[in-house]
Amino acid sequence: MRRLSVTMATALAPLVWGTTYLVTTQFLPSDAPLFAALMRALPAGLLALALSRTLPRGSWWWRAAVLGVLNIGAFFPLLFVAAYRLPGGLAATLGAGQPLIVAVLAVVLLGQAWSAWRLGWGVIGVLGVALVVLRADAVPDLLGVVAGLAGAASMGLGVTLTKRWGRPTGALAFAGWQLTAGGLALLPLTLIVEGVPTGIDATAVAGYAWLGLVGGLLAYTLWFTGIGRIPVTSAAMLALLSPVVAAALGALVLGERFEPAQLLGFALALCAIVAGQLRAGAAEPPAATGPQNVPTAALPVEPLAAVGAPVHPGTGPVRLGVGTERPAEADSGQACR
Repeated sequence: MRRLSVTMATALAPLVWGTTYLVTTQFLPSDAPLFAALMRALPAGLLALALSRTLPRGSWWWRAAVLGVLNIGAFFPLLFVAAYRLPGGLAATLGAGQPLIVAVLAVVLLGQAWSAWRLGWGVIGVLGVALVVLRADAVPDLLGVVAGLAGAASMGLGVTLTKRWGRPTGALAFAGWQLTAGGLALLPLTLIVEGVPTGIDATAVAGYAWLGLVGGLLAYTLWFTGIGRIPVTSAAMLALLSPVVAAALGALVLGERFEPAQLLGFALALCAIVAGQLRAGAAEPPAATGPQNVPTAALPVEPLAAVGAPVHPGTGPVRLGVGTERPAEADSGQACR
């Protein structure tokens, strides 16, 4: 039951991310995707740092920067390049390949065994998303296809490295590190390419607030909590919820029509998501219960501190304020409640 509650809390992140297309098209200024990505990341990251009062320490400065760029700073621009150069359905289908990328990276970086179950359901998940969002008249663009695949690979690598390196602090601070790092990486690119859009009214402010506070701060806090407590391949399968939710909102709110093939795609995608949780849950224990059974070379260089154990000197977070920092595992359960 505890695993189910953690999985459901983690699933809220891609569910929220599925609202991004609707919010962007209906609430925000047009032709400013990088600014929207910046507003989704940097303000939320700075707020998380202010609330948690925790900074990285030692090797976690560069690790947080790497994860922030992979999960946010590089992923967002690649996502928007794909969205602008490809039909929306094709871009979403390429992004749905992330579970397959994570399944391969889990073998290489985490020492997990090859699993026909994971790969098979990953393929079915991509097929399901394609049936939901892909149109027969979609024309591929080479640069758009490369950007879409690179974006999926960027976040897939970020998710896998997050699992490999562990989480040395609470989920809120950990999300804040990455959102801030990703936002700072986006800042110069946004100012050079787009600048600040004109015509930002109250509706746009509400849209940016949703993207930043809910789609950024809350969603990434839940996401990184879940990655630390469930198998990384299971978490990656949950990401398929995002394009499915986006398509459902398009039908419910924007009046887009659904064909029988799309309903079949919904069923396939949902089956793949559920299957990814059931089989993986029986084969792999949650990360919070102890170290994974992987070869020594595949273990994190600085393993996550156990419950009640001190953080390794020079590698843990810096607490800004009175008191000591609690181990990450002690916080992770509360972050889901």
